[in-house]
Amino acid sequence: MSGTLNLIAFVVFASSLFMRSTDPVIPQIAFGLNVEPATAALLSTAFSLPYALVQPVLGALADAFSKARLMLLCMLIVTLATLACGFATSFEMLVTARVIAGLAAGGVVPISFALVGDLVPVAERQVAMGRLLFAIMTGNLLGSTCAGIVGDLAGWRGVFFATGIFGLLVLAAALPGFRGFKEEKRRFDLSTLVPNYVSILKNPLAKYCFGAVFLEALFMYGVFPHMATLLYSAGETRASIAGIVIAGFGIGGALYGIFVSRLLALLGEQHMMRIGGIVVGFCLLVIAARLPWPVEFANFMLLGLSFYMLHAVIQIYASELSPAARGSAMALHSFFFFVGQAAGPIVYGVGLNTTGIVPVLITGAVVLAATGLVCGYRLRRPAPPAV
Repeated sequence: MSGTLNLIAFVVFASSLFMRSTDPVIPQIAFGLNVEPATAALLSTAFSLPYALVQPVLGALADAFSKARLMLLCMLIVTLATLACGFATSFEMLVTARVIAGLAAGGVVPISFALVGDLVPVAERQVAMGRLLFAIMTGNLLGSTCAGIVGDLAGWRGVFFATGIFGLLVLAAALPGFRGFKEEKRRFDLSTLVPNYVSILKNPLAKYCFGAVFLEALFMYGVFPHMATLLYSAGETRASIAGIVIAGFGIGGALYGIFVSRLLALLGEQHMMRIGGIVVGFCLLVIAARLPWPVEFANFMLLGLSFYMLHAVIQIYASELSPAARGSAMALHSFFFFVGQAAGPIVYGVGLNTTGIVPVLITGAVVLAATGLVCGYRLRRPAPPAV
C-alpha cells in the first residue's frame, strides 16, 4: 500500500504545479495579450469554476469505475490543455484552454483523496492525507516559484510549456506503476447518483464541512491572483518575487504535512481548527497592511500552515460523511471549495476597482476566524454506541 500511496502523491504533486502557476505572471499575460491585470487575474476563475462544476459528475464516475484510471486520464488532459495555453494567440484562446485544464484537473486531486480514503483506515487517514497535502503544497510551492523564475527568463508562454512537458514526463513514469492496481469493482447505476448526493447532504455535518471550505477559498485564495499586481503597484515588478511570496504558502503547507502528527497530539482536531481559523484571519490583516515583500513571504508561510490546520481537519470529516459514496463526498467537498476559488478573484477584483482591497481583506479575516471557531465547536465524531 505504501508504494501506491507514494505514486498517488507523485501524480498529485505534478498536478499541483498547474494550479498556481499563472499567479506570478499575471502582469506579463495582461501586457502580452493587451488586457487589464484584473481581467488577466480571472484566469484563476477560468480554471477553478470548471474544476468545481465538473465535480458531481467525476465523483459519481469515480465511485462507479476505476479511480486510478480516471485520475490518470484527467492528468493527461490537463497536461495537453496546459501545453495549448502556451500557443494561445489571444486572451480568449488562453481562457478556453485554461477552462479545459480546469475541467480535467477536477479529476486528479479530489479522486486522489477518495483513493486514500479507500486504502487507509480512518485512524491513520489524517496522517496519510497529511502526506498527500505535503505533495500538493510542494507542488504549489515549486509551481509558483518556478513560474516566476521561468516567467522572468522565458516569458509567460515558457511557464505553460515547462509545466506541460513536466506533466508528460510524470505520466510516462506513473502509467507503468499503476498497472496491476486493483480496486473494488462496482456496477455503474445511474439511479444511485442522486440518492448518493442526497445521503451526503443529509448528514448534519455536511453544511459545516462544505460551507467552511467555500468561505476559506473565497476569502483566502481569492487574493492570490492579485498578489503580483499588488506587489507591482508597490514597485516590485519582478515575477520571481511574486512567485516567492506566493510560494511561502506552499512552504507553510509543507510544514503542516511534516508536523501534522505532532500538532494532532498536542492540540487535537477541535483546537487545530479554532487556532487555524484565527491565525488565517490575522494573516489576511497583514496582507491588508501592504508590508514589504520579505514580510509578506513570512506571512504567507504562516498563512499556509494555519490554513491547513483548519482545512485538513475539515477534509477528514468530509471523507467520512458517506463511506459508501466517498468519491461523491470528496467531489462535493471540491465543488464548494473551487466555487469559492472561482468567486474569490471576482470579489477581490471588485474591491480593487471600488472600495479598495483592504475592506475585503478585513471582512475575510473576520469571517475565517469565525469559521474556525464554529467548525471547532460543531465538527465532532459521534460517540461510540454503548456496549
